[in-house]
Amino acid sequence: MKWLIVFDLDGTLAESKRPLSAEMAMTLARLLAVVDVAVISGGDWPQFDRQVASRLPVEAERERLWLMPTTGTKLYRFVDGAWRAIYAELFDDAEKASIRAAFDRALSEAGLADERIWGERIEDRGSQITFSGLGQDAPLEAKEGWDPDRAKRTALQKTLQAALPGLSINLGGTTSIDVTRAGVDKGYGLKRLSKESGVPLAGMLFVGDAIYPGGNDYPAAELGIDTIRVRDVAETAAVVSAIIACLKH
Repeated sequence: MKWLIVFDLDGTLAESKRPLSAEMAMTLARLLAVVDVAVISGGDWPQFDRQVASRLPVEAERERLWLMPTTGTKLYRFVDGAWRAIYAELFDDAEKASIRAAFDRALSEAGLADERIWGERIEDRGSQITFSGLGQDAPLEAKEGWDPDRAKRTALQKTLQAALPGLSINLGGTTSIDVTRAGVDKGYGLKRLSKESGVPLAGMLFVGDAIYPGGNDYPAAELGIDTIRVRDVAETAAVVSAIIACLKH
């Protein structure tokens, strides 16, 4: 029996940084009527709000939703009629400055410092510093063509790991690299979710598009949680409909 269904966000519930479609929002509301749901991703709360929270229909049971920005280093719940931060594990100013300096050096060494970008390229998310290869506002088509084989980000990751040995540097999404405190990945977030919710890992089901070695959803599988790998948002919708049918019987 599963008491908590956990989803990746970009590429699973929605296209990269795009809001939930009206159809997916309704599908998620139908799921919330029968089971608790969590969403975990590298984006910060404003992105979660735009993509998920603000898209839910009026009748959705928001109290059953666990939103986990910045790879689970933050948790938001709907309490007393509003979304509220339950916890946030934040970098201090010295840590942030060190991470930004390491990114500047790594990008310069890789010859990527002067690329055309759309919006902010290195974003301070409080508990996570996120690099977006072409900027936060890059069009999806440009993002998909920037690093399709992950080679650019893998090279940057190795450089950053040498420069920031006490931190976790993980690839995320289509063009991003997420820097968090040591040991923070989706496995960390899921263990924290288990502690906060009281649901054992065995009582969870994780759905994501990157459940493969090196993928940012793979830590869920490494924890031993039951997982379903989806190819795209359309397949997620089909999986959710099947989950709803199973839980109702």
